[in-house]
Amino acid sequence: MSKSTPILEVNDLSVAYGAKKAVEAVTFSIKRGEIFGLLGPNGAGKSSTLGAIEGLVRPDSGTSLIDGVDIWLHPSEVKSNIGVQLQATSFQYELTINQIIKLYAGLYNVKLSSSDIVQSLQAMGLDSEAGKPFKNLSGGQQQRLSLYIANIHHPLLLLLDEPTAGLDPQSRRQLWDTIERNRQDGGSILLTTHSMEEAQAVCDRVAIMDHGKIITVGTPKELIEKHKSDPEVRKAAHGKVTLEDVFIGLTGSEVRE
Repeated sequence: MSKSTPILEVNDLSVAYGAKKAVEAVTFSIKRGEIFGLLGPNGAGKSSTLGAIEGLVRPDSGTSLIDGVDIWLHPSEVKSNIGVQLQATSFQYELTINQIIKLYAGLYNVKLSSSDIVQSLQAMGLDSEAGKPFKNLSGGQQQRLSLYIANIHHPLLLLLDEPTAGLDPQSRRQLWDTIERNRQDGGSILLTTHSMEEAQAVCDRVAIMDHGKIITVGTPKELIEKHKSDPEVRKAAHGKVTLEDVFIGLTGSEVRE
């Protein structure tokens, strides 16, 4: 595909569970080498949108194209170009880091020598943990390994669902650095997050979603400038308007379950 072709094109995507519409006519695109954040309160439709892009949830209408290829028409081709990191990892807890890396390299038909694995572990800061079972790793170490596995086959697009949830500030910053390195290596990233600090620090552009619909899209700076005079945003602000103020002003201050 041409370098001008978006790495991801979501067009008029809708997902329903019975009478409930979880995603309604959602449209957005992600450029090559872009980190794109999908923001929204609980129940906004983020997970259903990611599920449809991954090919796990069949949409009622609309399309998702990865590098110009429809996920539902050519699932095998598309899924080989996607890496996914979920909030909850599904690795067997008794396996060591070395075993997990070798297992997934084999599943993706990626050839890794012993020196390749050593270098990868060093880059993740996990070289001294190689023989440890996954269950004995800290939360930050588990997330770094999970992100590495999601990227082991060098996919065109990484889908990250709350990648830093529950991490301490040091682990969160380390993961941000890893995400940025992936982008510098030519990858594109779609991530969901509840952290406005994370969205503002990491994402080139963000989309704010609520009740299954995209409300607004732009760079964090553009969204602040665009909505800073909205009455509900001003009401949420304490001083200078932030991305979090915009988010609360557009989606409401009620706590979602």
